[in-house]
Amino acid sequence: MATKQTEPVTVISLQKLSLETPEPQPKESKTFTVEDAVETIGFGRFHIALFLIMGSTGVAEAMEIMLIAVVSPVIRCEWQLENWQVALVTTMVFFGYMVFSILFGLLADRYGRWKILLISFLWGAYFSLLTSFSPSYIWFVFLRTMVGCGVSGHAQGLIIKTEFLPTKYRGYMLPLSQVFWLAGSLLIIGLASVVIPTIGWRWLIRIASIPGIILILAFKFIPESARFNVSTGNTQAALATLEHIAKMNRSVMPEGRLVEPILEKRGRFADLLDAKYLRTTLQIWVIWLGISFAYYGVILASAELLERDLVCGSRSESEVVVTVGDTEGSQSPCHCHMFAPSDYQTMIISTIGEIALNPFNILGINFLGRRLSLSITMGCTALFFLLLNICTSSAGLIGFLFMLRALVAANFNTIYIYTAEVYPTTMRALGMGTSGSLCRIGAMVAPFISQVLMSASFLGALCLFSSVCIVCAISAFTLPIETKGRALQVRYGVERKHRRLLHLDSSIAIQAYCGHL
Repeated sequence: MATKQTEPVTVISLQKLSLETPEPQPKESKTFTVEDAVETIGFGRFHIALFLIMGSTGVAEAMEIMLIAVVSPVIRCEWQLENWQVALVTTMVFFGYMVFSILFGLLADRYGRWKILLISFLWGAYFSLLTSFSPSYIWFVFLRTMVGCGVSGHAQGLIIKTEFLPTKYRGYMLPLSQVFWLAGSLLIIGLASVVIPTIGWRWLIRIASIPGIILILAFKFIPESARFNVSTGNTQAALATLEHIAKMNRSVMPEGRLVEPILEKRGRFADLLDAKYLRTTLQIWVIWLGISFAYYGVILASAELLERDLVCGSRSESEVVVTVGDTEGSQSPCHCHMFAPSDYQTMIISTIGEIALNPFNILGINFLGRRLSLSITMGCTALFFLLLNICTSSAGLIGFLFMLRALVAANFNTIYIYTAEVYPTTMRALGMGTSGSLCRIGAMVAPFISQVLMSASFLGALCLFSSVCIVCAISAFTLPIETKGRALQVRYGVERKHRRLLHLDSSIAIQAYCGHL
């Protein structure tokens, strides 16, 4: 009889257990991540403001970088420089960019994208203004190197845009940022055609620093990346940012509580060379280096072709020999040829080419994928470099330069998007920083090919550019990861680890439940 009396008690206690255990489950299920919030909120007014402000960083960067191409003929004449001295200016700018790109990437992954972006703009604007007061060639090189250090942090603007954009919009909005680079390039060329002949190159540099100063004031309207905040444990700041975006977009937040793992190990260089990302990282570095080499090679080669008229083996009749010194035997020939209005027009037309293929580039990125699209445009770039050797009319030369600028711009668009998407939040800024740093090696070498080797062997320089582009095309085609339509990763293994933890929790609950039996 005792056993018969204890059985109902056991059944009741089991029923109570079965009724009590499911109660906390609905609360736990109502959680969301930053990725969920970004996708739920969708695209709206905040993203338009983000696109305009962060995209405008490309205007400032383009003006500072393209400034060298339009100022080179002037400083060549003023300080009576040799070819290698003119090339050294560009090389040192990208040397500063290379060194600080890694540093800013590390700092951005540790202390935030927004802070580093602000520091880089303050740095760049300050040294750019100082450059206009350069008393000598040595000071000019040093100060432009410091400008290159500051410009290297502008890539954080792209990272902030990438981390706030919903997945399906990244492939469309990020390539449109090329419009801002184009605007900056056209603006500096147009200003140079007016300012240099009238008030001089020093005032051109001062005017070129104004967009960067204005943008510093506009940064207060853009918050820190929510993905970064939540990865450092600052969930409240991330939640406040997401709620602000939802309010601006007139949208709603996901139900539940914002949950994301706190990632203690962030911004480690060793992670880039981890087994999962080693091959991707190495191939990305090769592609970045080659694209930068080709891009700045085209820009500087365009200026050199206009200044020296190297096509068809001729030389400009307006070449002037500048002599150094008054005594006989101390004369040093120096090429001195200022840009004519027609030269500026040619530069503007070829620069407009940077946006010519943008619609096709967007379609290729979104339908063919990042890898195949990049492989095709790199292969076409190699072809058009070789076509530059054809002896043609001025219109033909402009057409080839137009297509080259369009292709190299498309290459940059695609690799920027791919690099920002392929790495997780823990090392996204570092991945972008190291890639941007190594690509400056290509930019450092490009001046000596475009401004020195091209004068000695025009065909040799073009073949070198073409060969590098072919290597990059093969590397792009064989990249191991395709990021089209893929959500931004938090950290490799986090999702899989969470699944294991959920499975473990359920196993423990079952064991505990069975223990009561």
